[in-house]
Amino acid sequence: MTRLHAVLMSLCGLLALDRSHADSYYTQRPDDPKAIYLTREAFGVHGDGVGDDSIALQKAIDTVVATTIRGIVFVPEGRYKLSRTIRIWPGIRVIGYGKKRPVFALADRSPGFQREPAYLFHFTGNIPGHPGNAGFVFQSASQQAKSIDFSEPVRDANPGTFYSALSNVDIVLGKGNPSAVAVRSTFAQHCFLAHMRIDIGAGLAGVHDGGNVVEDVAFVGGRYAIMTKTPSPGWQYTVIDTQFEGQRTAAIASEAAGLTLIRPLFRNVPTAVSMGAEKGEQLWIKDGRLENITGPALVIGNEYNSRNQINIENVVARDAPTFATYRSSGKKIRAPGRTYKVASFSHGLHIEGSGVAKEQLVLETRSRIESIAALPLAVSSDIAPLPPQSSWVDVRTLGAKGDGIADDTNALRAAIDKHRALYFPMGAYRISETLKLKPDTALIGLHAGAVRIFLADDTPAFQGVGEPVAMIEAPSGGANIMIGLGVYTNGVNPRAVGVKWMSGEKSLMNDVRFLGGHGTAQLSGEPEPIYNSNKTADPDPRRRWDSQYPSLWVTQGGGGTFLDIWTPTPYAQAGLLVTDTTTPGRVYQMSSEHHVRTEVKLDRVANWDLYALQLEEERGESGHALPVEISRSRNITLANLFIYRVISSTQSFPHAVKVSGSSDIRFRGFHWWTNSKADFSSAVVDAANDLDIRPREFAAATLNDRRVPDQITASIVLEQGTRIEKVADGFVRLAGGAADRQGRFYAVDAQRQRIYRWTLPSKLPEEISDASLEPVNLAIDRAGNLLVISHAGSVYALAPDHPDRPIHALPIQVAKDRAGLDVILPQNYWTFDIEVSKGESPKRPAHYVSPDGTTFVPAGEDFIKGLLSWGTKDHDVLRAYGMTRARTGERAYFTQEWHGKTFSAQVGADGEWIAPRLFAEQGGESLAVDANGNVYIADGHIFVYDPNGKLIEIVQVPERPHGLTFGGEDGRTLFICAGTSLYAARVASHIGDAAKGRE
Repeated sequence: MTRLHAVLMSLCGLLALDRSHADSYYTQRPDDPKAIYLTREAFGVHGDGVGDDSIALQKAIDTVVATTIRGIVFVPEGRYKLSRTIRIWPGIRVIGYGKKRPVFALADRSPGFQREPAYLFHFTGNIPGHPGNAGFVFQSASQQAKSIDFSEPVRDANPGTFYSALSNVDIVLGKGNPSAVAVRSTFAQHCFLAHMRIDIGAGLAGVHDGGNVVEDVAFVGGRYAIMTKTPSPGWQYTVIDTQFEGQRTAAIASEAAGLTLIRPLFRNVPTAVSMGAEKGEQLWIKDGRLENITGPALVIGNEYNSRNQINIENVVARDAPTFATYRSSGKKIRAPGRTYKVASFSHGLHIEGSGVAKEQLVLETRSRIESIAALPLAVSSDIAPLPPQSSWVDVRTLGAKGDGIADDTNALRAAIDKHRALYFPMGAYRISETLKLKPDTALIGLHAGAVRIFLADDTPAFQGVGEPVAMIEAPSGGANIMIGLGVYTNGVNPRAVGVKWMSGEKSLMNDVRFLGGHGTAQLSGEPEPIYNSNKTADPDPRRRWDSQYPSLWVTQGGGGTFLDIWTPTPYAQAGLLVTDTTTPGRVYQMSSEHHVRTEVKLDRVANWDLYALQLEEERGESGHALPVEISRSRNITLANLFIYRVISSTQSFPHAVKVSGSSDIRFRGFHWWTNSKADFSSAVVDAANDLDIRPREFAAATLNDRRVPDQITASIVLEQGTRIEKVADGFVRLAGGAADRQGRFYAVDAQRQRIYRWTLPSKLPEEISDASLEPVNLAIDRAGNLLVISHAGSVYALAPDHPDRPIHALPIQVAKDRAGLDVILPQNYWTFDIEVSKGESPKRPAHYVSPDGTTFVPAGEDFIKGLLSWGTKDHDVLRAYGMTRARTGERAYFTQEWHGKTFSAQVGADGEWIAPRLFAEQGGESLAVDANGNVYIADGHIFVYDPNGKLIEIVQVPERPHGLTFGGEDGRTLFICAGTSLYAARVASHIGDAAKGRE
């Protein structure tokens, strides 16, 4: 490479870094009568970098609370000296303007910034003195408190914190603040950091625990740029067009954050991304650059676990001699030369076919890394720039009222005809007919929660039976922009589509909220009622769920970029529908939730990439919703796909993703979970090709329209000549199984409050109890008494062979050592935390001792007091799919569903797990141990491990297994609770010998 070429390449790299060092994104003062302006006249601010502006800035933010609850603080160009933490309340955006971005500078050696972490800007989850979360619950003017009550605690931002942001400002952390962090931002949808430079200097970090989106930010210096764990809502963290320079330890330190990095630049750092040892990461990097990385560019933790999903495409590097290091094994992936390209890199569980044989489930690293002569130019951003602010026209000056009453249709149509860039100050703009955009129309707002274009209920043009009618229509081949807006079809407009998008590849939709459902306010400012009293419908029977066309419909050649979109209205049949297009489309951090029918559907689509797509199913609306449906499509990537069913869910669904008639459908990072017991049976199904992928977590799988059938060898686990047989079906959800000394099997159909017993070979169940005592899990003491753990927060006993004897409620006894007794403990745990796997879980203060005094059930304070999590009981003895009976002093097993790990541990005399040891990098809904010490783990199918933790076989089950219990006269009958059905299988007596023979 010539010297000139090298200089040019270096210059290109500097230009790439300078994308976030550009002059102000908003060069002029946006005019908004509802906004607050940080001016000398209003707040006595200095803005000269000398006088302390902490009090003035906080007062400006607090003034939003006293006026509009949520809204915007506009900050003019200047340097604002700060010396204390600034609280940004939910739903408030702080936005800078001027020829140069305003700078917030933490004063040198500010008190309180010497203990880590100390935050300069702290996004909160509440407004002290105001009910609820103001990002989620809104109030009318008559209900507003006029001041903030700081006697109440300030809570961190949380899953209900929406619409908050810092934009077009720079932050500088002064000297002598070693524990300073620029921003804490554990917020949710439509919250972001954008168009910023954060000079961390000798401070700790730019962001500590982030959420949602970071766009166009440069982090300079610091120990870390970003240090974060799982965002508070539990879904992905998208960082786009962002640069990292000069961090001392690592640019990013993360653990299970769902990191989705688009076009990142890492320069002059020891490590680009350092991932946690215990939880690992779900990492997607696309079109990145690495320059002068002195240590390993990636540090990969949790390397043997399926929850760890590392996927990278098109990253180029220079002077990064070690591309990756693995924490556990110490393995290194070294660069093939000084300058190289990582065309693809994937570490984690790779699935071939349905993954029903060991050979189809491979946890490994696959990569294509090659030397190149020189670094190519940085990949250009696909986030289209806004038109120059000088060209924006305020729609109010063109006759639009935005008062929620006047019909603004004609004014907005005339504005679209005459002007390219239309600016919407905060307000509610009612329309009554379709707004058809011109090919270059840009609709610009600055607050997706406070700028609303909406239909009133019963708008005539959207009534009746007929073809869909769009509120806003973007024309074919256009380069349209929509940003910072809310679009609301309301509830009684059956032909309504929020936006029909036919605009082309260069178009942009950013920070757009399709209103309806959670987080929606009425025009009065009060929260919009979502449910009737039992959460089965809207409180207004005229506002029917699933009564409208999709919220966002991309069709007829439409494409472009869609960033930070939230579409949760239950009235729409889907949040996103894409049809009939081969124009490339890119989706970044879209949240599509709470629909009755489908969250996202692609039909006859090609060349689309959906990154950090988050889907959530609510109990009331979405019990029967299909999260993703792909039909007649090709060349589709879904990376860092997260799918969740809320904790209060009671209705299961067959699959999370349905594919048909499609090819080259690439999943790169797949994560679905629920902390309820109403889950999906399968991750992905393609019925036409007889494909059924059940693992909840995997790094990579590719579906095509032709597939070789799965080759399943004869089982060595099942007794020769036998197979898994269905015993009974027709249940809502059968679980909580237990077997007595005679081998008879008991299980609970909790929603029907029935306890059944089976005595094989008869397949007919005996109904042991139909008492309305909320049974959930079962155990049996040595005398044969059936111990029933009740959702009501009690444990009771009954004598199954003596129905005439009364049910006996066990009294609560204080926990103490009960050496020699049997203890009843959960088979599985669902928790983000890892304390139980370290033997550090909270002590259980209560014991429920069986009538014969031989067996006890430990329970935590949450069970005793009936504590709720998001309105639901989530106690470990209730959440478990079944219970383990173990003798104190002996070792037993438990499995962790979310973490995908199984442990053995000694059972203490007080019923606590002692000194857990990792048994297998496999976790699931339940487990059982046979007479030979082999361990059976239910995780889609049944994974059978020998006592040394070596996988013997995957036993295929017709339905997803949830509960495993050994019973039968000789203890070799494996009873399998599989949701609506009960199965049974005879297990071979000497599996270990057969397994050795197969080897």
